[in-house]
Amino acid sequence: MSDLIDDDETPGNAPEFSVSEISGAVKRTVEGAFSHVRVRGEVGRLSRPRSGHIYLDLKDDRSVLAGVIWKGVSARLAHQPEEGMEVVATGRITTFPGQSKYQLVIEDIRPAGVGALMAMLEKRRAALAAEGLFDEARKQPLPYLPEVIGVVTSPSGAVIRDILHRLRDRFPRKVLIWPVAVQGQRCAPEVSNAIKGFNAMTPGGALPRPDLLIVARGGGSLEDLWGFNEEAVVRAAAESDIPLISAVGHETDTTLIDFASDKRAPTPTAAAEMAVPVRLELLAWVEGQGGRLSRGVAQAVSARKQRLGDLGRGLPRLDALLETPRQRLDRAVVQLGPALRAATQDRRNLADRLSGRLTPALEKALNAKRIEASRVGAGLVPGRLASGLRTRRETLASQARRLQPGRLRDRLEAAQARFEEVDQRFTRVAQASVAARRERVEALERLRQTLGYTETLRRGYAVVREGETLVTTQAAAAKAAHLEIEFADGRLGVIPGGGVARKPVGKAPRASVPKPSQGSLFDEE
Repeated sequence: MSDLIDDDETPGNAPEFSVSEISGAVKRTVEGAFSHVRVRGEVGRLSRPRSGHIYLDLKDDRSVLAGVIWKGVSARLAHQPEEGMEVVATGRITTFPGQSKYQLVIEDIRPAGVGALMAMLEKRRAALAAEGLFDEARKQPLPYLPEVIGVVTSPSGAVIRDILHRLRDRFPRKVLIWPVAVQGQRCAPEVSNAIKGFNAMTPGGALPRPDLLIVARGGGSLEDLWGFNEEAVVRAAAESDIPLISAVGHETDTTLIDFASDKRAPTPTAAAEMAVPVRLELLAWVEGQGGRLSRGVAQAVSARKQRLGDLGRGLPRLDALLETPRQRLDRAVVQLGPALRAATQDRRNLADRLSGRLTPALEKALNAKRIEASRVGAGLVPGRLASGLRTRRETLASQARRLQPGRLRDRLEAAQARFEEVDQRFTRVAQASVAARRERVEALERLRQTLGYTETLRRGYAVVREGETLVTTQAAAAKAAHLEIEFADGRLGVIPGGGVARKPVGKAPRASVPKPSQGSLFDEE
């Protein structure tokens, strides 16, 4: 027993290592053998602590490899890893002595092919759709004719030139361009900031706030267009208070901003066509509506005039209405004389009967009244009458002095001034109305001259005829024996194959050539 104890306590020949020495040796061995590796696997158990680092697992059907992406590398990644995504990670294998484990320090991570990108895109689309960002109820109608259009795109590409050219052709508008990167790592933050920046503008400020936004980019691969699939861009488009048209890629390209925008255009040129109407078509529509209004008013007046005439024919004639009253008046006139004579005779008879009833007492009272009247008449003195007349005259003179002709003149002058003011106002209104109508007539005359074919001739075009027949093809011109070309300043006869006709041709009358809308041919010099 003592011998056994002594053998166990005797140290062997193997060297002793500390834990740190073993961990360091393992670390150097692993890093030396796997200093740069590319690993393909599925992302699992992903976490993002506040430090900004990303911790994840790469796994396949049999094994799991821990991985870490440091904060500085994470900010530079073109595609952020998501759980369930199949990726290819590039980095170095190292150990973590604190837990006796090894891990992959990832320096770059990308989806493993287009299939992984499409899977991630579909997953992100489903998540954003579940939040309601793609609902039709959130979409705003586009303004019919915006005053200012904001364009978010690269200032150096062909996209902005196509948009400006199309807007200039259809209906020129003010355009504000917000330059952004349309691919790469800076694409998503710059596009989202541009949309938010346009929305933050104050209406009526020094820089006008757009009425419509267009986010545009040309075609490209899925990786080139990936910036428009980022969540920040989609949320900015969905939260925009300004109606937004997305025109990213070609007609077959689809990005997530297309679902969040108010309208999707297949190309940037189509976005410009959606933004504004055609000015000439709008003018033609207005002219058509004006013509319809004029015809409607004329027809309404004609119908009412005819109705009034029909009602007038249904009314009785004036002679027929007055015929019966006239007959009654004539009969009354005829009967008036005998009736007056009869009435007078009746009154006389009544007076005779009443006078026969006068009693002596009444006759006595009548005589007394007569005597009193005679006495009063004898008492009238001419001097008293003259005195009363003077009194009345003095009263009249005092009343006349109280009259003030000056006030009457002031009132007359004030009324005359008001009349002159009303007359001047009427004159100004009449002159303004005449000037407005004259300006309208002049504008219509200028439009007529602009649309006439003579203006087209001044821009370098010509009309080719054979006699009175228009020549519209090269074959018809080759067969003609004599051609006549009308320029802006006159006509010229020519012979096909060379030479000029001897007989000079004067300036053609304007009515001899139909307008371009009727099918005439204009050949450029």
